[in-house]
Amino acid sequence: MDYLTFVPDGEPTLDIQLSAAIDALRPLDLPIAVISNASLIWRPEVRDALGRADWVSVKVDGVDEATWRRINRPHPDLKLPDILDGIRSFTRSFAGTLVSETMLLTDVNDSPAELTDLGYFLRDAGIARAYLAIPHRPPAVPGVHGSSEAMVNRAYQILCGPGLEVEILTDYEGDAFAFSGDLRRDILAITAVHPLRESALQGGRRKMAVPE
Repeated sequence: MDYLTFVPDGEPTLDIQLSAAIDALRPLDLPIAVISNASLIWRPEVRDALGRADWVSVKVDGVDEATWRRINRPHPDLKLPDILDGIRSFTRSFAGTLVSETMLLTDVNDSPAELTDLGYFLRDAGIARAYLAIPHRPPAVPGVHGSSEAMVNRAYQILCGPGLEVEILTDYEGDAFAFSGDLRRDILAITAVHPLRESALQGGRRKMAVPE
């Protein structure tokens, strides 16, 4: 086992018991990871909770506020400068490995200017590795598409420019999903968290005959 990873149905730092949960797992003597959208990292108590982990991933889809709001559609009280400052503060005290993930969208955050600014922020923030991804599940907004192969390659080259270690996560993860024997419950549980491709639903139907 590589890590015990906190990646729940939602943002893990919303859990007020995150610190206690991490501490409770320490006797297992396994590295602990947290995958976060970083929206609350500007809060000291959240940085303290994340600091108990060994590996933390933060979502940084851009460093321009308008672009960030267009992609992430955050709560209106959230401010990108506070989040970016929170990431910088976190890296100064975090003893583990901090990585970032960026979702690339066509004509939204994949321009050379946007990517250059992102690369320098990630480098200066002390990110150990920058992961680049594209959406494979259906986006929540019609007409949104992941960047093309050429654009992803360009993004890789631009982010490598400041000296970042960059990895591309563009392989499709497949349609398989856990099957409990109750297909309706499984589908409702998955779609409560994220969209589901029709091909995945068809695969589930083949596992169990479902009346129309």
